[in-house]
Amino acid sequence: MSTPALAPQRPDSCAADAYVEAGANAQAHNDRLRAVARFDDQFGDLSRWRSMSVAERMATDDGVRAFVAFAAVFAMIAVDAVYVVTAASKWGAHVARREPVAEVTFAQQSTSLGFCQRAAKRMWAKLAQICVIAGTTTDALTEAEYVAARAEFHAAVVAKLGHGPKSLNTPLFGLDAVMFHRGQGPRPHPRRSSAARSVPEIGWDHINQNAPVMVATMRRYLDQLTISLRASSVECIETTLRQFAGHLVTTSDVVRVADVDRTHIEAYKTWLAARPGYRKKTNLSKTTIGMRMGHLSAFYQRIIEWEYPDAPKRAPVYSSDRPIKDKPLPRFLDDAAAAKFLNAARNLPDELGRLAIEILSRAGMRKGELLGLTIDSVVQIGSAYWLRVPVGKLHNDRYVPLHPQLKTMIDTWLDGRPGWQDSQLLFTDRGRPIPGTRVDKAVQHAAAAAGIGHVHPHQLRHTLATQAINRGMSLEAIAALLGHKTMTMTMVYARIADRTVADQYFAVTEKVEALYSKNQPAVLSAEDEPTAMRKLRAEAHRRMLGNGYCARPVELDCHFESICESCTFFVTTIEFRPTLQAQRDDATGKGQIGRQKIFDGLLQRLDDTAS
Repeated sequence: MSTPALAPQRPDSCAADAYVEAGANAQAHNDRLRAVARFDDQFGDLSRWRSMSVAERMATDDGVRAFVAFAAVFAMIAVDAVYVVTAASKWGAHVARREPVAEVTFAQQSTSLGFCQRAAKRMWAKLAQICVIAGTTTDALTEAEYVAARAEFHAAVVAKLGHGPKSLNTPLFGLDAVMFHRGQGPRPHPRRSSAARSVPEIGWDHINQNAPVMVATMRRYLDQLTISLRASSVECIETTLRQFAGHLVTTSDVVRVADVDRTHIEAYKTWLAARPGYRKKTNLSKTTIGMRMGHLSAFYQRIIEWEYPDAPKRAPVYSSDRPIKDKPLPRFLDDAAAAKFLNAARNLPDELGRLAIEILSRAGMRKGELLGLTIDSVVQIGSAYWLRVPVGKLHNDRYVPLHPQLKTMIDTWLDGRPGWQDSQLLFTDRGRPIPGTRVDKAVQHAAAAAGIGHVHPHQLRHTLATQAINRGMSLEAIAALLGHKTMTMTMVYARIADRTVADQYFAVTEKVEALYSKNQPAVLSAEDEPTAMRKLRAEAHRRMLGNGYCARPVELDCHFESICESCTFFVTTIEFRPTLQAQRDDATGKGQIGRQKIFDGLLQRLDDTAS
């Protein structure tokens, strides 16, 4: 921060007296008195001291520098960041002496967020240095002053050492979270910037030097997307366009989007396919390549539809440019593995990990939905509790039933959550939103303890859906539980319902095996006869007529089946008597009196003829 011109400022007599009295013994008192006197001889006042270079100020002895630091803090004089970093005075101790209550409050706030006492002391030391640079107290420090003084402090450390050491970044990382919840700092990132996945592509500034028209078209397109898409989606599309533009300016002389032809698209596809993946062991997956080509296809189709001046006449990217992805069935844990996994998860030492796994397993939520839960997500409807799942991947929210045991775990978690922090998120760790990797590690630790191999959080969602369908839950109810927009998404679980398929398979095989028994004749029960077999059997019993066949199934009655026998020209002989007797008995059994009388007459005629 720039140091304004100030009138001569002599250290207050109270500050000098307090500095001398802080000595541990009489010898220390005398040493401090002499240090104050030397300061008066060399500088006279703080404004003259501040006007000198850092080298000149550092040339004084340790006693003078110690008194200057104490006096500057006591008078709340802004000190340049380079001197604060170079002098390495006990700034934290001086500010604590000036603000003892503030130090205790800061320590309590830091530890309530999950920081240890050692980390809280280190953060207080950095906060004290920032306040000295800003020339104010810890409570009066504004967000703008914090951001500016922090930047100057960090720049001074980098200038001194040539880099920002981890010993500096660690307390500042935690301090940012504490200051945000105190209302004195901006919202912190979910994780450290060093842990973020870097994209070592050519930047927009370099591309703009070679192809300003192309950059203007792409940025105009991205500005429109920010209105309708999430920030994360726009960021992903921005990476694709910047990557594609960087490839064009380094491998061709194309400077406009309208000049891109099919050869450039094919060259970009080939370059993508040869790139290493994020794990550096394999090339980019089909999913990533398809995502990049999908972004480009949508980009060209939309700018043509929107009639951008830099749009080509036709899109050079086609649907066939996206690799055909495999569609494997969702991976899930069988009942035995799921039981081992949950038992291991409940013994994890990390309370956050235990709760996250329980919610994923019992509510079937996506990891992103879990991280978006708020402290008011639990809702009571009637006598039951429900968990409101926030708007997520499909841009919709939903309610899922909340198991009583899970309700108790959430209440316990909320009881231990500091109420003073400025965040509505249910899951925070040391004042920051937890990253997705934290959930991944918790699931991996539980899987390792259970000895079931690699498990990822989304498998727990698949496992719940599979368990539900295997136990008779309808697809409609599963779709509502998982938040699916269409039944097509839910039908995939019907394909992996192992118990449903197995039960039906073994029920059929038992009946089929009965045909192959050595001790029993091969007979298929009537209820197991399929439609095709029934139709075939009916055709095998067709009765030949004079000019065709009667296809009436044998089990159906027919009022005309005895029409020939009742004809006056019908003639029969004694060898047909068993057949006529069987027909007569069938008519009697069916209660067909008319048919019975016809066959009674025929049988009587045969008996009379024989006698």
